[in-house]
Amino acid sequence: MLDAEPITVRSSDRSHSLTTSALVVEALTCRHGGIAVVEQVDLALRPGERAALIGANGAGKSTVLRAILGLHRDCVGRITVDGIEARSTADWRERRRRVAWMPQRQATGRFPLLVRELLASSGCSSAAETAAVRLDISHLVERPLHTLSGGQLQRSFLARAMGSLAAGAGMLLADEPTSALDFNGKAIVTDVLAGIDTTLLVVTHDRVLADRCDRVFEMAGGRLREVGR
Repeated sequence: MLDAEPITVRSSDRSHSLTTSALVVEALTCRHGGIAVVEQVDLALRPGERAALIGANGAGKSTVLRAILGLHRDCVGRITVDGIEARSTADWRERRRRVAWMPQRQATGRFPLLVRELLASSGCSSAAETAAVRLDISHLVERPLHTLSGGQLQRSFLARAMGSLAAGAGMLLADEPTSALDFNGKAIVTDVLAGIDTTLLVVTHDRVLADRCDRVFEMAGGRLREVGR
């Protein structure tokens, strides 16, 4: 198990314990332009379990995360969160409310979007702002996203995800959350992710982060296998 103490997120003046969700992926196959990039993937996470997804670039790791959120639609198989399968547009909207998302390629918005506005979009501004302090980006809240460095942008989106968890999401999907960070930034983000008391599925090339997860899965050629820690 992870060795960090769980985080308590605060909304207004009340403490909130984070929700935890179960994830089941069955026989997932995803295609890009007719080419199968994910083939017959099965994955099950219990509530509160943390898992790292490792493997070479192009192995299909990010596609699995996007499929869980309905962002990659050329898929067959079954994906449930807490036993619920998304079928309609409304179902997918609810799925994205229940699953917090930290993308690898963060969008900065068509119009100047401030960090403060990004945090507010989480559904729980106070928890996102608390996370921003821990992630050492609270001094950036009035900055437009497009003026941030890659590492600052990653930490801003993680703070937003923390707000989403406080607002009721029961799971966090994080795609390469430490890739643009220096040594100190990686340590901070790893500690935050290790301390989140909720279900986590993280795509990473960072062995330190993977080692702080309960389980480690490897993808190669679109296929998945558990490799332990």
